[in-house]
Formats: sequence, structure tokens, C-alpha cells
Amino acid sequence: MIKISIMYPNNPGARFDHDYYRDQHMPMVKTLMGESCKSYTVDKGLSGGSPRAPATYIGMCHIFCQSVETFQAGFGPNAKAIMADIPNYTDQTPVVQISEVVVG
Repeated sequence: MIKISIMYPNNPGARFDHDYYRDQHMPMVKTLMGESCKSYTVDKGLSGGSPRAPATYIGMCHIFCQSVETFQAGFGPNAKAIMADIPNYTDQTPVVQISEVVVG
């Protein structure tokens, strides 16, 4: 099992519409990816390492897939549509990491 983490930096003045991301964008991603996406989570940054520190990331999601190949098969053909929707909820460029899930 792998996890694709897509994280949006919490830069000063960053715009991020959490409602749109949760209610529109991520369900669209799941629909487009179909069975390639086993599940996903959506996170809203609250704070950094100390209670008064700003969150490192303003928002993020984690997409769970069986393998990198499965992710590529589901995301690749839909990448253009998925990427075109980003300006609808943020002006930030995401940071992406693919990880192997070793404890689930």
C-alpha cells in the first residue's frame, strides 16, 4: 500500500478554500481515479510544533493506492482535469510525496 501526500504550504497571505477542497475537489479526484484510489483523507492545518506557531501546511490530503503503478494508472489520464481545478481552492503550489505505508 502506498500513500500520496499532497500538501499546501501555509505561506503568508495564502488562500485556501477548505470547504471547496473537501466537498468538491477531493470527491472529484476520487471519482476520476475510480478503483485506483482505495481511500483518501483531508487535513486542515491548525498549528506548528508549538501551540502558537502557524501550521506548516494550510491543507493537505493523503490518497491511498495499492501501488505506484495503480496510482499512475488512475491519476495520469486525469491529471490535466485535476490540476486545472487547483485555482478553484488555492493559490499555493502543492508539495507531493509518495510513501510506502508500513503500519496501517
